[in-house]
Amino acid sequence: MARRPLRRPPGPPKATLFQRLRRDFLTGLVVVLPMFLTVYLVWVTIGFVDAKVVPLIPNRYNPENVFGRNIFGFGLVVFIAFTTIIGALTKGLMGRQILGFGERMVERMPIVRSIYNGLKQIAETIFSQSNNSFQKACMIEYPRKGLYAVGFISTETGGEVKMKSGQDALVSVFLPTTPNPTSGFLLFVPRADVIELDMSIEEAAKLVISAGLVEPGRLDPQTAATAVPASRPPRRRKAPRPAGAARQSG
Repeated sequence: MARRPLRRPPGPPKATLFQRLRRDFLTGLVVVLPMFLTVYLVWVTIGFVDAKVVPLIPNRYNPENVFGRNIFGFGLVVFIAFTTIIGALTKGLMGRQILGFGERMVERMPIVRSIYNGLKQIAETIFSQSNNSFQKACMIEYPRKGLYAVGFISTETGGEVKMKSGQDALVSVFLPTTPNPTSGFLLFVPRADVIELDMSIEEAAKLVISAGLVEPGRLDPQTAATAVPASRPPRRRKAPRPAGAARQSG
């Protein structure tokens, strides 16, 4: 008895020209937009520094008077050189004395003192080259049981906070907000309630900033577009049935 030919299931409908153009446009937008925003922000930052620093340069050293034109980025170079020199001077004995004298003068000014101390602490936290950074990324149940939030373990909590909490092991966890991770909450969580993550601090920060759109281990659009698909294993051919068996079945 002759077998009927197997009917292949209908495949997905082919994309129209508009759908293909739309897909290509979105793929290009994912590639171009981050590059454009990066260049734009760098350009704006350099222009802002130039606008603030170049007017402070004496006229005889101003590039517009020396070279006959304004050099873009010259103010940024002057600012970096000036900051480096100040940093080198403050490492010496004379520089530390001058800095200490200036800070003592600021401490006598009620309003200026609060502003200066706050900005100094922020600058030391951001630009400090010490190892006083977050230890590990983690998850905690917040704001209630069954809901999880990504945080960063900063230190092992001790002192009065640990003593009055009644916990044997307490951890200081910084819980950032989305999409601005510079603000957040400081939580003191029992060590048993902290779930440590294998992802790095940078990967966890990307996860928070992107509101979960960028997950560690997931290919970005550029990598996914250029990734070579895995080769499929060759199909095994069925062994031909013996002639006698075919006759018996007929």
